[in-house]
Amino acid sequence: MNQMENFVVSARKYRPATFDTVVGQQSITNTLKNAIKNNHLAQAFLFCGPRGVGKTSCARILAKTINCMNLSPEIEACNECESCQGFNNNYSFNIHELDAASNNGVDKIRELVDQVRFAPQVGKYNIYIIDEVHMLSQAAFNAFLKTLEEPPAHALFILATTEKHKIIPTILSRCQIFDFKRIQIADITEHLAYVAKNEGIEVEHEALHIIAQKADGALRDALSIFDQIISFCGDKLTYQAVIQNLNILDYDYYFRVTDAVYNSDIPSALNAFNEILNNGFDGHHFINGLGMHFRNLLVAKDAITLSLLEVGDSIKQRYLEQSQSWQQQHLLKALELCNKVDLNYRMSKNQRLLVEITLMQICGVKEDNTSVEKKTFVVKQKQSNEVKTAVTKEIQEQKVVATLTILPKVEENKNLEIDLPKTSTKAIKIVNFKDNIQKKTISINSHSESEKQDEVKENSVVQEDKRNEQVFSQEDLNEKWVQYANEKENVGKHNLLSVLRDKKAILKENFNVCITLDNKVQEEVLIDEKTKLLGYLKTQLENDSISLTVDVTPLKEEEMKAYTAEDKFKKMVKKNPDLLNLKDKFDLEIDF
Repeated sequence: MNQMENFVVSARKYRPATFDTVVGQQSITNTLKNAIKNNHLAQAFLFCGPRGVGKTSCARILAKTINCMNLSPEIEACNECESCQGFNNNYSFNIHELDAASNNGVDKIRELVDQVRFAPQVGKYNIYIIDEVHMLSQAAFNAFLKTLEEPPAHALFILATTEKHKIIPTILSRCQIFDFKRIQIADITEHLAYVAKNEGIEVEHEALHIIAQKADGALRDALSIFDQIISFCGDKLTYQAVIQNLNILDYDYYFRVTDAVYNSDIPSALNAFNEILNNGFDGHHFINGLGMHFRNLLVAKDAITLSLLEVGDSIKQRYLEQSQSWQQQHLLKALELCNKVDLNYRMSKNQRLLVEITLMQICGVKEDNTSVEKKTFVVKQKQSNEVKTAVTKEIQEQKVVATLTILPKVEENKNLEIDLPKTSTKAIKIVNFKDNIQKKTISINSHSESEKQDEVKENSVVQEDKRNEQVFSQEDLNEKWVQYANEKENVGKHNLLSVLRDKKAILKENFNVCITLDNKVQEEVLIDEKTKLLGYLKTQLENDSISLTVDVTPLKEEEMKAYTAEDKFKKMVKKNPDLLNLKDKFDLEIDF
C-alpha cells in the first residue's frame, strides 16, 4: 500500500532539474547558459514547440538558475542556496507560474501586471512563467503588451506555447524566441534505457525503439508509454509485449509480405493481408507501413543513406539482407503504388479491394519489366529481318545494272562494297564482279561521272518510308483536343481534365502546339500526360511532326480567384478601403 502511495510516474520522477539533464535540446540549453554567464538576459523569452519536448522544464530550470546564489562553473544551479531550496520545495516567492489555459481573462493579467512592480524577496529577479500563452484572449494580450515591452529591471517573463502562430505579432516582436525541436528516436531510446537501468528493469533494445517511434518526438509521451507497458509485463520489457500492448504491426508482417510480392506469390501476400485485418489493424495503416518498409529497403541499399534507418540493429540487419535482392527501379515502382493507395484510400468505396489490387500489382513489377524487354527484342528482330529481306531482293534485281555502271572503276580480283543504310549492314554481301566483267562488255563512256553516282545511289539504297505529315487546321486540333479531354473524364483524372478544358491549345508554325498555363502544378499535371497526349494527336491528325510546347505565365493578382475567406476580405478591402477603417475603429476581430 505504501509503495502505491509513493509511486511517481517516470515523466515527473525523471523530469530534468538542470540544463545538462535536458534531452535532445543541446543548442537551446547552451544558448541559455551562455546568456546567464555573460549576463545577456532578455526581458522576455518565448519557448515554442511540440508537446513533451521540454519547454516548461527548461523554463523552470532557467528561472531557478537565474536566481541561484552559488552558480557552479558549468552554469548550473547549486540546489543548496535559499532560492534553490525554496524552488525545489515549491514555496519560492520570486518564481511565479501561471497557466494561461485556465487564467486567460484580462483580469488575471491585470493582477499579474500589478505584482510585477514589487521587488523580489529573495534573489535578483521576479520571474513569471506563463504556460500555454496562446490561450490568452485578445484583451489579455493587449493588457500585457506594455508591461512585456518595458518591464521593471527585476522582472523577467518566460512564455511557453505549442502554437506559436496563434500569438499576435506584437507579442512575438517583444520576445526572444526559442524553437524546440522534436526529440530524436536515438535520444529517446537512450533516455529510456537510462530510466530502465535505474528502475532495475530488463529491457530489449528493439522494444525501446518501438516506444520511441510511437512517442513521435515527445519524451513525456515515451515515458508514459514506458510506465504503461511496465505495468503490463512487469520487470522485463520485451518486444512482443510492446507490440501487443500498443497494437502495433510487427516488422515481421512487412518482411513476410515483401518476400511474397518479390516471389510473385499472390496467395501468400493476400493471406498475410487478411491476417493483418483479422488482428484488428486498419488497411490504411498497413499500406502506409508497407510504403515506409519499401522506403527503408531503398535507404538500406546505399551505405551513404544507411544512417536514415531509425531502427534497432537486428531489424537494420534484416533490411540490409532483404534489400540486396531488390532492384532500385522495382522498389521505386512499389513505393509509387503504395503512395497512390494512400492518396485514394479514403475516397475508395471498396478499400480492401484497393489494397489487394495494389499487392497484386506489386507482385507483377518484375514481370512487367521482363515482358517489356522481351517485347522490344522481338520487334527489333522482326524489323531487322524485314530490312534484310528487302535489301537482298533489291541487290538481286539491280545486280546487273550496278555492275555495268561501276565497270570502269573496278579492278580485277577486287571486291565492291555497296553503301547501304546502317540498319541493313548485316544483310549486305560482297559482290564479286569478275565473272560479269568477262561476260559483258558494254560501253558507258556516254555517262557522266555525276550520272553514274546518281544511278548507283538510286539503285543501291533502300528507300525509307516518308514521314506522315498530314496538314490540319486549328479547328481540327480543337476537335481532337476536346475528344481527348472527354476520354480522360471517364478514367477519373480530374486535375488533367480541368487543364485540358480550361486551357486552349494554339497551333503555330511547323505543327507546334502551344498551351499557356497558370502555375507549376498545372505544368506538372500536363507534363506527366505529355507522351500519351502527343501520341493521340499524332495518330488522330495523321501527322508525326506534331510537337507540344508548355508555357507557364502566372496570373496577375487582380486576375486570381478568391477561394478563402481571407482572400475574399482582401479583395473587398481593395475595392472599398473604408472596410479596413471600420474594422480598426470598432476593434473588430475577423475569423478567417
